[in-house]
Amino acid sequence: MPMSSLHLSEPEPATGRQSEAELTSGSIEHGAVRPGLMAVYAGLALLVFAAFGQTVEHRFINYDDSTYVYENPRIAGGLTVNGIISAFVQPHAQNWHPLTTLSHMLDCELWGLNPAGHHLVNVLLHLATTLLLFGALHSITRNIWRSALVAAVFAVHPLRVESVAWIAERKDVLSGVFFVLTILAYVHYVREQRISRYLLTFVCFALALMSKPTVITLPVLLLFLDYWPLKRVAADIPGRDNKSAAGRRNLLFLLRSRILLEKIPLLFLSAISAVVTLVVQRQTVEYSQAAPLTVRLVNAATVYVTYLGQMVWPSKLSVFYPQADKISATVAVGAALFLFVVTALVIWSSRRHPFLLVGWCWYLVCLIPVSGLVQVGLQAHADRYTYLPGIGLTLGLVWYAADLASLRALSRRWAPTVGVVIVLLWGWRASIQASFWKDSETLWRHALSVTQNNEVAHNNVAALLVKEGRIDEAIVHYQAALRIAPRLEMHNHLSPAIIENSLGNAFAEKGDLDAAIGHYRSALVVRPDFADARSNLSAMLLREHKVDEAVTEYTKVVATPPEDALSHERLATMLVQENRLGEAVSHYRRAIQLSPDEIDSINALAWILATSVDPNIRNGEEALTLAEQANEIGHGNQPVVLRILAASYAACGRSAEALATARRALALAQSNPALSRALQVEIEVYGTAGSRAP
Repeated sequence: MPMSSLHLSEPEPATGRQSEAELTSGSIEHGAVRPGLMAVYAGLALLVFAAFGQTVEHRFINYDDSTYVYENPRIAGGLTVNGIISAFVQPHAQNWHPLTTLSHMLDCELWGLNPAGHHLVNVLLHLATTLLLFGALHSITRNIWRSALVAAVFAVHPLRVESVAWIAERKDVLSGVFFVLTILAYVHYVREQRISRYLLTFVCFALALMSKPTVITLPVLLLFLDYWPLKRVAADIPGRDNKSAAGRRNLLFLLRSRILLEKIPLLFLSAISAVVTLVVQRQTVEYSQAAPLTVRLVNAATVYVTYLGQMVWPSKLSVFYPQADKISATVAVGAALFLFVVTALVIWSSRRHPFLLVGWCWYLVCLIPVSGLVQVGLQAHADRYTYLPGIGLTLGLVWYAADLASLRALSRRWAPTVGVVIVLLWGWRASIQASFWKDSETLWRHALSVTQNNEVAHNNVAALLVKEGRIDEAIVHYQAALRIAPRLEMHNHLSPAIIENSLGNAFAEKGDLDAAIGHYRSALVVRPDFADARSNLSAMLLREHKVDEAVTEYTKVVATPPEDALSHERLATMLVQENRLGEAVSHYRRAIQLSPDEIDSINALAWILATSVDPNIRNGEEALTLAEQANEIGHGNQPVVLRILAASYAACGRSAEALATARRALALAQSNPALSRALQVEIEVYGTAGSRAP
C-alpha cells in the first residue's frame, strides 16, 4: 500500500463559493473560535441530558435486557478473567461484539444490577459520540455552526431514543464512539500520511466492529468523505483542470488510485466481521431468510422511505414494528421510484452541491446491513437502525439548507432561529419518547397504542402480567397475540407455537390443567420439536397423575437436540415414580456424564444404587463413590447428602460408619421434621445391623 506523503491543503469552505463569514455570520478566526466551540460543546451536552437524563431512573426492559445483562450469569458476574476470554470466543445474545460484552461486564462490576448505572453509561456514550461528531465535522469543514446543527440533530432526534434508553442497545452508542473516532483518525492520516496514523484508523475501526458489526460500511463512507469535503478524489486524478479530466474520472482509474487502495485493509476487517456475524446469527438468519429475495428487496425499498418519513416527522415511534404480511405493488414501485429519482437528482446536482451526494450515499450505504436484505429478527424496521445512517442525511440537508439561506439576507437572518426551533422541538419529542421506556409495561402498551397487529407487544405485555400474578389479563393478551399470528410459522411473525406454549403456562398458573394441556398440544402441532412445550405438557400430565403419558412425552424431549443433563434428570425422576428403576439409572448416569457436578443427579443415583432391593440394580461400591463425590460438592454439611452417604456405607456393610454419618445428618436436619424422622428410623436400623456384626 503506498504510504508516501501527500501534502494536502486544508479543506476549502464547505461549498467553495461562500466565505465562512457569509455562511455563519461570524468569524472563525483562531481567537474567536474557542469561546464559540466551548459554547457548542456545552450546549450539546445540555441537550443530551435534557432529553435522556431521565433514563437514569428507568428500569430494565423485558426485551433483550435479560439476555444481555440481568439474567446472564456470565455478564452479571462482572469482569473476570474467564469472562474476558469468553467475550472474544463465545457469542453474546446471538451476536459477536466482544467490546460491547465487556462494557456490560464492566457495568455489572461497577453498578451491579442497578439499572441506573447502566443507563447512565449509555447516556454518556451517546454524549461522547455527539461531541466527537461535532469535533470531526468542524475539523473537516471548518464550519462551526453547520457542524453544530448536524450534531444537535443527531443528539436529540426522537429516533435516537431507542439506542440510548435501551440498555441492550449499548452496542449502538458504543460503536458510535469508535465510528466517529475512526473518521477523526482517518482525517488525521489524510493530512499527514504516516503509517502510525493509518494504524490508528485501523485500530479504531476494529474497535467499532467489535462494538457492533453493522459499521462494516464505514470504509465506503470514508470514500465519500474523500470526495467531499476532503476533496481527495479531484486531487488524486491528473488533468482535472482540462476538459478531458471527466473522461479519466472513471471506475478503472479509481481502482488504481491511492484512495481506494487505502481502504483495502479496512474492507478486509469488514469482511471478517460480516462472516463471523453470519455464522453466529445463522439460526436467526435462516428463519428470517425464508422470505424470498424479491420480498426482502421490496421490504428494503419501503424501509428506506419509511425511515426518511420518520426522520422528517418522528411520530408514532415504537419499540417494535410488525412486518406487513404483504406490501402492495403500488407502494413497492412508488418507494423504488422515489429512491431512484432522489438518487438521480443528487447525482445531477453533485457538481454544485457535493454534500447532497455524500449525505444521500452515506444514508443509502450505511443502512444496507440493517435494511432487511439479510433479515435478522421479526421487526419490519427499527428506530435504532437509523443511529449512524441518519448522520449522512442530516449532513447533506443542513449544508444544502444553509446554502439556500445564504442567498438572501432575510433567510440568513432567520435560518439560525429555524434551526434552533427544530432542534428544541425534536429534543422535546425525544424527551416524551424516552419517558415511554421507564418500564416494560409502559413501553409495550405504548407500542400497542401506535401500531396495529403487534403480536410481539401483546405477548410481552402478557408475560409481564403473568409475573405480576394478573393471569386473566395476561390470557387476554396472549389470545390477542394468537389471533394475529398465522396458524403456521412464518418468517415475519412470532411463532404461534411460542404463544400457545405461553398461553398454556398461563392456564397452568391459573390451575386449569386441561386448558394448559390443550395449548401445549396445539404448540406441538405447529412445531413438533418444541422441547419446552413438550416438557410443559409432560409436567401437566404428571400433575394429573398420568405418569405413563408424562414419561412418553418426556422421552421425546430427551431425544430432541441439543441433549442436556436436566432433561435426563427429569425423565429419570418420572421413571422412578413409575418404579422403572433400571431405566432411571441409565438416565441419571447420562445426566452425570453431561454435567459431572450436578449434585441432584448424583444424589438420586447414589440413593437408588444403595437402597434398591433389585440385585441387578443395587451397587453399594458405586453408590459410595457417588455419595462421597456429592458430599465433597456439598462441603460435608448437607443433611440429605449425608443421609445418602450413610445409606451407601450401609450398602457396603460398613454399619458403624453408616451410623455415625446418619447421626451427623440428624444433627443438621433439626429444621426438617420429615427428614429427621426418616433419619431416626434409619439410625435404629444401622444400630441394629451394627450390633449383629461379628
